[in-house]
Amino acid sequence: MFGSIRSKKQNAKMNIKQLTYFSAVYELNNLSHAANRFNVAQSAISHHISKLEATLGVSLFNRKPRGMEPTAAGNRLYLHAQKILNAIKDAEQDMLPESNQIAGSLAIGLPFSVMRGIGLPLMETILKDYPDVRLSIVESLSGNTFSSLVSSEIDLALFYNPLVDDRVTMETVLEEQVLCVGKKEIIGESNSAISFEELSNLPVLLLRQGVSLRALVDKPGLLSRLETNSRIELNSVSGITNGLLAGLGCTISPKIFIGEHLESGALHARPVRDPALTRRLFIGYRRDYPSNRLFEAIKIIILELIHDKVKSGGWEARYLRER
Repeated sequence: MFGSIRSKKQNAKMNIKQLTYFSAVYELNNLSHAANRFNVAQSAISHHISKLEATLGVSLFNRKPRGMEPTAAGNRLYLHAQKILNAIKDAEQDMLPESNQIAGSLAIGLPFSVMRGIGLPLMETILKDYPDVRLSIVESLSGNTFSSLVSSEIDLALFYNPLVDDRVTMETVLEEQVLCVGKKEIIGESNSAISFEELSNLPVLLLRQGVSLRALVDKPGLLSRLETNSRIELNSVSGITNGLLAGLGCTISPKIFIGEHLESGALHARPVRDPALTRRLFIGYRRDYPSNRLFEAIKIIILELIHDKVKSGGWEARYLRER
């Protein structure tokens, strides 16, 4: 009897439809929402999930009144499923007729500053020139963007001052100056540079410690000195901006972060000296990601838009890539 059960289990195989439905339920935490995504009956989704669980011999979700909560096994399978489904998507793209056709889906991650710099022209370019491309743009802080890339939630990402990670290929894009920004009554009316010593004695609003904070300046010692006078730390760009405008403190930031508020006079910026502060932007992708025409096209578009923005003066930075 037991031999018969084992034999049936060994013959059972996962299939692409099961992994596709499983991924949708995982992402939406809801059977009916997943069913709506594929325009199928909820019972069909439930059947495939149950069959997948039977094949693997594990529970993938805890069924709760308000939705489906993934188990530890479900979390592990999702990572595998994303790699498998992405590989299939890449294979389909790569096998398109040998022409200039660029088609398919790609997910990219952009930090707030990059979204401000090229987000609109990027969307306009895709809509105008690439009718067969579906682009998913995820905006978040650099630390979160990097994590999303490693976990295969996105395919291509830009981030500042990342940690070295063997799983990710990183290429330098640009370097920009980091300024002391705030109301004049806090940082002074002068346009001359403020010393880091002076800055460290001012009330500072900062991103939370860790990778997000590292994205501002890649100097842990300096950052810890600033944290001493930072009574509020946020992982919110709008929160920091509103705090600056309300006069709750100052921060360190590149000009592109708060450009319109500098132009309006609502905020003031001063360079920092002893030491001068800079940060570097990188473009990255997983080493195991199979390159294809869509991936290469989007990467080139992003880099060209950044180059053009820097060249026009709309992004005060030093472009570091050869053209």
